[in-house]
Amino acid sequence: MSTESLSSFPETQGRKADHLRVCLEQDVQCQTVTTGFERYRFTHCCLPEVNAEDIDLSTTFLHKPLGAPILISSMTGGTERARTLNLRLAEVTQHYGLAMGVGSQRVAVENPTVMDTFAIRKAAPNGLLFANLGAVQLNYGYGFDECRRAIDGLEADGLILHLNPLQEQVQSGGDTQFKGLLDKIAVLCDRLPVPVIAKEVGNGISAPMANRLLAAGVAAIDVAGAGGTSWALVEGGRARDPRQRRLGQTFADWGLPTADCVAAVRAAVPQVPLIASGGIRNGLEVGKAIALGADLVGLAHPFLKAADDSPEALHLFTELLLEELRTVLFCTGASAIADLRDAGRLQRLP
Repeated sequence: MSTESLSSFPETQGRKADHLRVCLEQDVQCQTVTTGFERYRFTHCCLPEVNAEDIDLSTTFLHKPLGAPILISSMTGGTERARTLNLRLAEVTQHYGLAMGVGSQRVAVENPTVMDTFAIRKAAPNGLLFANLGAVQLNYGYGFDECRRAIDGLEADGLILHLNPLQEQVQSGGDTQFKGLLDKIAVLCDRLPVPVIAKEVGNGISAPMANRLLAAGVAAIDVAGAGGTSWALVEGGRARDPRQRRLGQTFADWGLPTADCVAAVRAAVPQVPLIASGGIRNGLEVGKAIALGADLVGLAHPFLKAADDSPEALHLFTELLLEELRTVLFCTGASAIADLRDAGRLQRLP
């Protein structure tokens, strides 16, 4: 990695602190675009022929068993506040048998002294944990060694490579050299000892792009569609340059709605391990995402807000989320997660 990359550590750490502050203190949710889940409705079953306490929320993802198909999506790291939040989230991951991804570990690759703010394996020894780096960094000196460092620092089961062209374009001094990335991703997928997951950050992955990523060797897709946190607004909210602030406002609602991405990618690639994230806020929407074809469903902002409040609030939110999902299954006559995909359970509204 270049000296230039190393020297950017203080700026990177400050940006991570800004991201956390803006997400918790400002309204950075998409303004007009929605996730698209409101266009779908479950068919109510008045005689479920199943006992609620017998409903099984367990599943597997990338061959690892989970207590429920929930991913605490990538959010934060690199600061003391982030360390506290990550440990709280990891404890919940372990307790309920969930999956978790950390925020971008670029800050820790640049300065290993903050890698322990991501080191959550001790709190989630059995959790499905994903390391995380920006794919664009492969065009800025990163390669196998940096990715391996992120994986090892977390003792991760997989590596998320996030794709964020809009965020980088809006970000003051963002990294916008995206040319040639697909070939570099393919090289990594071939060399790394863990599966690679391609993830957007809130603007969506289309079916054609999912096919290209899978052909390059990516093991799973996280569509991370539009309708939730707008990283254009986040970057605009922390920008000092009025031009960047204007860009953030103009492109606040850019992207492909999450529900559309899930349905399209599942139809195009029936066997792909598929994560739905982007604006999902409750167990009913988790159920809809699964019925549309997701194997795992990621939530970020609701978990972040609850974790920032208190460990008790985080447990309460998680239990409510699982109970909402269980209610979806019960009131559609489904006894297990896979049953939600049966024809006729979810209807698209006219």
